[in-house]
Amino acid sequence: IKHRDGERVVTVYSGLKPGFTDAGAIVSEIQKEMDEFKGLPSDIKIDYTGQLEEQNKQQMFLIGAFFSGLGLICLILIFQFGGISKPLIIMIAIFLSFIGVFGGLMLTGWSFVIMMTMMGIISLAGIVVNNGVVLLDYTQILIDRKKLKLGMDDMSELLTLEDAKEAIIVGGKARLRPVILTAITTVLGLIPLAIGLNIDFFSLFSEFNPNIYIGVDNVVFWGPLAWTVIFGLLVATFLTLIIVPVLFNITYRIKIRVRGKGKKEKEKPEELEAAA
Repeated sequence: IKHRDGERVVTVYSGLKPGFTDAGAIVSEIQKEMDEFKGLPSDIKIDYTGQLEEQNKQQMFLIGAFFSGLGLICLILIFQFGGISKPLIIMIAIFLSFIGVFGGLMLTGWSFVIMMTMMGIISLAGIVVNNGVVLLDYTQILIDRKKLKLGMDDMSELLTLEDAKEAIIVGGKARLRPVILTAITTVLGLIPLAIGLNIDFFSLFSEFNPNIYIGVDNVVFWGPLAWTVIFGLLVATFLTLIIVPVLFNITYRIKIRVRGKGKKEKEKPEELEAAA
């Protein structure tokens, strides 16, 4: 007779059917069946533990690690760029890249594996940040060069909207190749891990027989991580090349309007004093 916290406990164990890896989906079906049982005594309580309980603990830990990492990344970007607008653009791109992750899982019908899918999302965030920094930093360099060319001594001054738009377009064209190459090399490097490609290098060099086959056992473990990064990166590449420059253009427009209103408010008292 087992007891927990002074209460008698009866434990029912069960394994997953062959081919099933998502314990949460199975438990949800069991919960629906158990809800049909009416008239249970008030002192009887049903809990679902085991693998599902461990998954919930892992999920809470990884969610905390993800948002803690995003917070640290945001602080570093704020110090690097000296402002909040560019880090905010990169953070928006990170969350929009999740469209690729969950969209890919929905299209394929694969389950959301807590541990490895969350690790893939964390890895994806790092790649999106890198691409965003490369693009925005080079665009800002072009803007600063344009200011020097126009003879602006105060680097805090803003370019005209046409000059800023030109710098954004040139920066996007210049960083097109690095961003696409990063996506291609990452996706091609993860495909063998995603499909479970196996090559026996020992027999390759000893017998000249690589014994190549697809679908090894560890693909169940590593596959969700690889496919998460692949799905997310395909969308994140589009976001980096299209959405990030658009958001940067919008923020620059807002800065110009705010700066213009500030100048007008300063000019009004000066005009009144001159008229007096």
